Amino acid sequence: MTTATHPFDALMDITTRPPTVFVRGEGSWLWDDTGKRYLDFVQGWAVNCLGHSPSQVVEALTEQAKLLLTPSPAFYNTPSLELAKALVDRSCFDQVFFANSGAEANEGAIKLARKFGAMKRSGSHEIITFEGGFHGRTLATMSASGKKAFEPLFEPKVSGFPKAQLNDLASVRRLISDKTIAVMIEPIQGEAGVWPATDQFLRDLRSMTRAHGLLLIVDEIQTGMGRTGQLFHYEHAGIEPDIMTLGKGIGGGVPLAALLATEAASCFEHGDQGGTFNGNPLMCAAGLAVLKRVSEPNFLKSVVDAGAYLESELQRISARHGLGEVRGRGLLLALDLKLPIGASVVAQALQDGVLLNSPQPDALRFMPALNVTRAEISGMIDCLDAILTRMGAARRVA
Repeated sequence: MTTATHPFDALMDITTRPPTVFVRGEGSWLWDDTGKRYLDFVQGWAVNCLGHSPSQVVEALTEQAKLLLTPSPAFYNTPSLELAKALVDRSCFDQVFFANSGAEANEGAIKLARKFGAMKRSGSHEIITFEGGFHGRTLATMSASGKKAFEPLFEPKVSGFPKAQLNDLASVRRLISDKTIAVMIEPIQGEAGVWPATDQFLRDLRSMTRAHGLLLIVDEIQTGMGRTGQLFHYEHAGIEPDIMTLGKGIGGGVPLAALLATEAASCFEHGDQGGTFNGNPLMCAAGLAVLKRVSEPNFLKSVVDAGAYLESELQRISARHGLGEVRGRGLLLALDLKLPIGASVVAQALQDGVLLNSPQPDALRFMPALNVTRAEISGMIDCLDAILTRMGAARRVA
């Protein structure tokens, strides 16, 4: 579709989009080309952890752009060194490889695990993943994902990813063989509808993988960088994985991702891994600004407090309209609608100036900026309450 203003048909048609065209953003708010303002509780799928166009990221990009955009990944640059050191200092990992997207970081984690198996486990290469998991859209990461919609696509898939059930240790144990090299897990399965792995399951999984000499890979593309109230979600369980991937929030709105590993798991040799723009100073300067802000005293406490308020308000809405549970942690939450009305709620919210996400037909997912205010949460809740009341799709009980 081409309009007098926008040539929509110049873009490949890969998803359903409303004809809204956004031109400006600030904090929790977006403006379209007509001047209409929207309260954003999607934030690029948890990408804009500090909101739209945060001053810290804008200033970092501006200053770095004056100095150096990229010297090629064949050379060191200061922002990548500083960001890598800051991530290592704040985690249980020893080395970092920067990438441009979460899928690329996960692809790197898969390659690293298979390299480890080739070098140290007689060619073991299988990576146990989970039904409902989502790790990206490359061929390997789609194969690793447990998303039903991916199953018939782009055959043949990459083999070597047997699927276990989330929070079911026995289902993992049954899949372990002499071909197994790792287990890869999202601490919270966002695309499946925000289904968390329990802290105890993560602890048991860590113990099991150690007992079998397997690597534990945590995909924290969505849960990392403070989203759940700790800098990294694995900290809630008190475990130390072997490999972690970061994306989305680490760049605060720019394309940046990272693959982190312990020294023992870091077995890439020269030529095994790379990328033209990986670790470029412009993106790493933005990432460093984000990490500094999220690491400031009391920032993560404010995420916990905002998450608790959002959760309590969603529970109130659920009770009021006879809906289901509220799932998740921190500022990654879902509301079970009990009915397949998610798309309709999202469409009506857009008309009312609020951006929501429905990862599954019967669930809404909430991923606001980590510095979202109580007033903004209340505004979203009021909008959602009004929509549910108008729809009459759920029984109002109060």
